[in-house]
This record gives sequence, structure tokens and C-alpha cells, in this order.
Amino acid sequence: MSENRKFFVYGLFVLVGIIYLIRLLYLQVLDNTYETASNSIRAVPDIPMRGQVYDRNGKLIVHNTLVYDIYVTPSKIKVADTLSLCSTLNITRTEFDSLMKIAKTYSRYRPSLFLRQLSKEDFARIQDVLVDYPGFEYVKSSVRTYAAPVLAHALGYVSEISQKQLDAQEYPYYRQGDLVGQSGLEKFYEEYLRGQRGVHYVMQDVHGVSKGAWKDGELDTIAQAGQNLYTSIDLDIQQYADSLMQGKAGAVVAIEPSSGEVLAITSAPSYDPSLFATRDFSKNYAKLALNPYRPLLNRAVMGNYRPGSTFKTVQALVAMQEGAISPGSIFSHAGAPMKCHGHGGLTGVSSAIQWSCNPYFYHVFRRMLYANAEKNPFKASAIGLKKWHDYTVKFGFGQKLGIDLPSEAKGILPDVEFYDKRLGKKSWRFGQIYSMSIGEGDLLITPLKLANLAATIANRGWYIAPHLVKGVGKIDNPLPEFKERHETGVDRHYFEYVVNGMEMAVVRGTVSRGAIIPDIAMCGKTGTSQNKKGKDHSIFIAFAPKDNPKIAIAVFVENAGFGGFAAAPVASLIIEKYIKGHVDRKAYEQEWKNKNFLQNVIIPKSQLPKPKEKPAPPKPEATIVSRDKAAIKLTEAP
Repeated sequence: MSENRKFFVYGLFVLVGIIYLIRLLYLQVLDNTYETASNSIRAVPDIPMRGQVYDRNGKLIVHNTLVYDIYVTPSKIKVADTLSLCSTLNITRTEFDSLMKIAKTYSRYRPSLFLRQLSKEDFARIQDVLVDYPGFEYVKSSVRTYAAPVLAHALGYVSEISQKQLDAQEYPYYRQGDLVGQSGLEKFYEEYLRGQRGVHYVMQDVHGVSKGAWKDGELDTIAQAGQNLYTSIDLDIQQYADSLMQGKAGAVVAIEPSSGEVLAITSAPSYDPSLFATRDFSKNYAKLALNPYRPLLNRAVMGNYRPGSTFKTVQALVAMQEGAISPGSIFSHAGAPMKCHGHGGLTGVSSAIQWSCNPYFYHVFRRMLYANAEKNPFKASAIGLKKWHDYTVKFGFGQKLGIDLPSEAKGILPDVEFYDKRLGKKSWRFGQIYSMSIGEGDLLITPLKLANLAATIANRGWYIAPHLVKGVGKIDNPLPEFKERHETGVDRHYFEYVVNGMEMAVVRGTVSRGAIIPDIAMCGKTGTSQNKKGKDHSIFIAFAPKDNPKIAIAVFVENAGFGGFAAAPVASLIIEKYIKGHVDRKAYEQEWKNKNFLQNVIIPKSQLPKPKEKPAPPKPEATIVSRDKAAIKLTEAP
């Protein structure tokens, strides 16, 4: 009996020992609780490189440069010598206190951005020192770098995500301090460009010293770089268009008619996009925002202008299609309230386009609105305007064309409801809206829409929505919406009369002689957009060659006067450069590069810089002409 008790006691001790050995094996080999008890696990985000941007010929436009962002966790901070740390980080004590206040406001226990975009050289200088300051850590990041100071408005910029944008996330991808596309292509293609974030889990001791990867990195995920964008932009033509628009306010949009691909898009004045890719983003933005010439406004897609006489092409096409006129219709000047430019006898639509005859298109529009049998002029105007609007909207007016840029303006294409609200239902008629016959009045368009009109006429009746990206991730892979043809509903043969008129406008019409391109059949239409504040805007639309067109273009030069004088030369030089690959008219080219129309721009008094002291009297060679109580106009003496 005692012998059995002895074996029982021995067995109990052995069993307890085995249990302890198994538990010890579990704790030290199978379970990581002991390991993490003395070390903390830190998730280090792996920020992906944004996709790069190329032009249509494979030239790099935007790429990335490696930088380092410093993050801070306020609850972990231990700084013995603040001034020494400030000296290391190359910031002032005031800046340090301000940044810490922002970090504490965000969270005392979560890391937040402290210092952005340290270069490799700056980071190498402070890397070893950061170990002595618990609470600070670094994350690799990148900044956008530009091959040339062009396309600022089209490319857009990236900046730190706002709290409002963080709160609006449908899926929690971004965190405080992340960069996000805020405008242009950077914003429109954000989901493609940003890539996929990765994460590395590392162990660190109580002093914040790294102890290596947790679980040998088996839970880590690798960041996936964003997809590249292959644009339709011709970088050489883009830079050339920019050079011609120096000293001018306005826009240039050039399109390949057969594909809707944008070859160049300029908004002037512009700025260097690299200004928004630095730590001084806020200062640079504020400075540009105060510039009275509004360089931040993307005039190409947001600027609202009256189309002027360029709109006569649409009037002719719609009226012929509706049967209100025939290609050979002739009208006298009698009864028209607007003057003509002065020309010989007209023979129909083509010669009316050639000479841009105002009375002719007054009668065309009147015929359109009164083409029905209604005796009541108010009812007849409403019926006619509805038919006119239904055709005209198919040219892309009064709506967004859907270009792959945010903030595109719709413009205004008045309809019956528009005038019912403004003038009263059944209380308006043709006599109150006739100015639209020549592209004035309540019509508002963007340069993009007129470039698309030129492409539509070049195609003899259809267009593909203008777009800047011809490939996402790979070449020739545009978004599906940029493959669809949009038909105007106007028969192709009617376009030939307008095309012939546009050709003759260049050869012997309203276009200045210097704008004629040797050996290239350019078809164009001038326009002068009325402007209540200062000199009229100069407009020109064109395409070339006449048959099998390769380029369609719209040029706006603000406060430059007649369309054939300022906008046409700029357009013709760009067309020649694109088709020939060079420009033969060197003297003409230099002349228009040197032209300056900014002195014609009226700047509101509120936007003029206030002098620090009493200004000196104006010099004899300059004059200041009073315009009204709200603005002044600066002009140069001849």
C-alpha cells in the first residue's frame, strides 16, 4: 500500500514537471506573448510611388523623387534640449511649438505628420540623431518632379489630405498626412495614380530601438506603385504654345479630331507646377492667389466667354439641317440692327462664313425661330428656339463635354425655360435675343468647347469627347467613355459649305495675311468676343489640313481685339509647328512671341498692390486711363 502511494507521489511530480515543460515550450516557441511583453509592435506604412506621367511620344513629364517625412507621437516625446533638436531639424523654436500644438490637437497617442519632404541629404544628416529623441519616426515618401515648367493646370497638384476629405472616405485608405491629388489629372486619376499602400511590422524596445521584423515579416505587405498615365500631349507642341502665350491672358486647346486626344492645352498666365511640390506649398499658393492676372484659373476649361462670330458656323449648319435656309440662300442687310464688316456680294452660306457677315446671320437666326406657321411671335419664338436648342446642344454646348479634368464649366446655351425665367413666360420674342445670332448675348462657352467645335467640323459632323490620357497603365488604353462617337445629327454634305467658307476666310477673308501657312490648307473662323470691361477678346478656331485633318485648335487672347489679328497668328504657328515639325516663318514667329497684351487687362482696384508711400507722378511714356469706379485700365503709349 505504501509502495503504491510512493509511485503515486513520484508520478504526480513527473506529471507536474511535464506540464511545466509543455507550458514553457508553448510560451517560448509557439506563443509570442513573452516576446511582445518586453517589446512593442509598430506598424510602419510603406507608401507607394505615384504613377508617372508621359507624353504621347514617350517623354517623361512627371516622375517621383524620394524624400522622407518625419512623424511624431506626442505622448512618447522625451526632448532634453529643444533648441538642439530645432537646430538639427533646421527649424525655429516657434515653428517647433506650432507643429507640436497641431500634433497634440490631432492625437497625443497616434503618430501625425511633423515635418515633410526632407531630401536624402537632409535625412542622412539627422538620421542617427533621431534615435536620441523618442517619439519621432520617419516614413519614406516622394514628391512630384517635373521635366519642364508646363501643363500646371492640366497636371494639377498633390497636397496633404484635409480633415474633410478624411471624414468623407467611403473606405478607410488615407490617413492624416497623406498626399492626395487635388486638381487636374492628379485628382481625376487619383485611384489609378496612388497605388496600394503596404505595411511593415517591426519590434522595438522600450527605448524605441528597432529589434527587427515581427514574425520574420510574414504579415508584412508590399506597397504596389500607382499606374502610369500615358497622355496624348505632345510636349514639344505644348512648350511651343506656352511660348506664344507669354505676355498674354487666354487659352489654347489643340485636339486630334479623329480621336479626341488633346495635343496641347494652355491657360495663360500660368505657373511652374514645381512650386506646389515643395514644403513652401502654402506660401506659393497664397502668392499666386493674389496675382491680379489670376494664374490659378484654368481658362481652357473653366473660362466662360462669348463665342462671337465663331458661332456662326453652328448657326449655318443648324439652319441648313432644319431647312430654314439652303446653302445658296442670300439675305440683304436691310432690317438688321448690326453692321457688316464690309465685303462684296454674298453668294450663300460659304461666302457669309468667309466674310463673317453679321446681317446675314441675323436673318438666318430669325428664319430659324420664325420658320413655323405660328402667327403669335411669342409662341413662334419659343417653338423655334426649342428646335434650335435641340440641334445646338448636340455640338457639346451648354453641357460638360466630359474631359478628364475636374472643374469643367458647362457654359450657357439658353433655352425656352431660361428666357421664361428671365423675361417672363410667353413674354419674349426674337427681337430680345437676336444677339445670339452672332455668338453674343447670353451664350457662354469655354475654349475647350470651341476647340471641340473645330474638331467636329473637321470630322464633318461627329466628335469624341476631348481627353488628355490615351492610356492608363499601358499605352492606348483610355477610359471607355473616350472611345464613343457623338453625332451632331447634321448631314455631312452641309459641313462642306461651312468648311469651304472657313478655307476662304483664311485665303481671302477675315484672317490677317500673315497667318496664312505656306503649303498647308488651313480652314479657320475668326471671332471677336464682346467684353464690357475693356478691349474685346480675340478668338480663332481652325483645323488643318482641309482633307484628312490632323489638328483642330481654338485660341483665345483676352483684350486683344479682332480675332483675325491676334488669335489667328498664334493658331497658325502652332498648326505649322505640329504638321511640319518646324516653323518656316521665323520673323513672324518671333513677332508673336514678343507680343504683349497683358497691359490691356483691366485689374480691379481691390486687386492692385497698395503703395507703401505716395506714388510718383506717372511718366510721360505711360498713361493711366480711368474706366469706372471699380477698376482702372493700364495702357502703354504708342
